[in-house]
Amino acid sequence: MKKTLAYILLGIILIATAYYVFVYYATYSEGERSGELIKFSRKGAVIKTWEGEISQGISGAQIFKFSVEDKEYKAIENLQKFQGRYVKLTYIERFGKLFWLGDTKYFITKVEEENSPHFSGIKSKKDEE
Repeated sequence: MKKTLAYILLGIILIATAYYVFVYYATYSEGERSGELIKFSRKGAVIKTWEGEISQGISGAQIFKFSVEDKEYKAIENLQKFQGRYVKLTYIERFGKLFWLGDTKYFITKVEEENSPHFSGIKSKKDEE
């Protein structure tokens, strides 16, 4: 009886480990999205995660929600600096969500400031430098 219980527990642990490894390391897609950075904050009651949103249209009808892992120091720094500006985000999409990493399946790896296509005559702070 104890041997059977040990095998069942070992099986559950192996399945949970395989799920975690698959969700964390296997990317479903990679890409870039551009839009106005409208929100970026650290949130959570027990486990704090970095969460943000960009608006991909003039009316804000299409919102792209994303998460950032704590290890992405440069991306976090740039997102804080570019708040309210037009940005290009490079991301990976995972197969599932892991609650201790973020609220979404989209994880930002790189952030760049871009010129807004909506206001083509207006220069960004990047162009002023």
